[in-house]
Amino acid sequence: MGSNILIVGGKGMVGKTIHRILQSRNQEYTIYIGSRKEAIMEYDIMIDVNKPETFMNVVNRNIDLIILAVNDKEDHILRFAIDNAIDYIDITKPTPDLVKALTIAAAIPNINSRIVFSSGWMGGLVSGLMNTLSRVPENIQEAKLYVYYSVKDLAGESSAHFMAENVAKPFICYQSNRQIPVRHFLNSEDFKFSFGIGKRQAYNFDVPDLYILNQIEKIPTVHVKMTYDSKLITWLLGTFQKLRIFNILSLKERRAIFGSSGNGDQSVFEIVIKDDQGEKKLSLQSKKGQAELTALATVLHTEMLLHTDFKNKIYFAHQLHDPIKLYQSLAEYEGITIETNI
Repeated sequence: MGSNILIVGGKGMVGKTIHRILQSRNQEYTIYIGSRKEAIMEYDIMIDVNKPETFMNVVNRNIDLIILAVNDKEDHILRFAIDNAIDYIDITKPTPDLVKALTIAAAIPNINSRIVFSSGWMGGLVSGLMNTLSRVPENIQEAKLYVYYSVKDLAGESSAHFMAENVAKPFICYQSNRQIPVRHFLNSEDFKFSFGIGKRQAYNFDVPDLYILNQIEKIPTVHVKMTYDSKLITWLLGTFQKLRIFNILSLKERRAIFGSSGNGDQSVFEIVIKDDQGEKKLSLQSKKGQAELTALATVLHTEMLLHTDFKNKIYFAHQLHDPIKLYQSLAEYEGITIETNI
């Protein structure tokens, strides 16, 4: 089935990768690229998320789906999609912005499109993959996500800017359904990563999966920890947080700390759950890095949304998938390795 898709932020790193993967797998799609730059090519659309008047460039294109791959703090694109009955997938939002956008969408009666919040680690893959680990996902009592981040990986600026803006602020993890305020890069835990990485100190880290797994999936205890490929950098960030150095640095200085991006490296995350059958683990490695994995996740969500008869309402990305089929789709993709200890 042919569909018209608009990728807002389609000239950014993740947006371009979504375009490449989506077009290679679905040649029947017509894909428009939305950016703040003046339209040059036939399928370019000049659209600025901060200037709703530019959205009129979209109206006559018969867009079936908008993929938001750029930060839209005021949720203008979300409101536009709902007002114009256009399907919508958002992969961009940190936890506070996700909660705000969800509140906006939930307050609108009789939504006439499918609104998908896919914010979460690597395009919202964690919740779907987690459900492959338990025969009865409702029995999961604890979920932990461990992230291995390489400073050599290709990375866009939005995640770095989020860290710079929020590293000195507390965020919420969940312990037996109690909200526990914590800060990034404190409360380290030794964790042995797979794929030859070995034992690392992993620190508190805020991703939307904390909120989604507790508030949506009702898992009582949820924690997320991350480590850098450089043990020195990981130790320095922990020391900076412990001494509250981040509190006295300017935003520009904090952005300089988190803004590095390499030429490409692996991305690894591991999910550990506890249910009535004990502890189980899933480990995923993407040799092509986080941009490729996030884009692939977005493409898989897009294909499910457009090829399946979902009702008009709000979804989280994992709710579009059968967990086993999601696992298989990822495992079949070149450069991705998944291991489990089930």
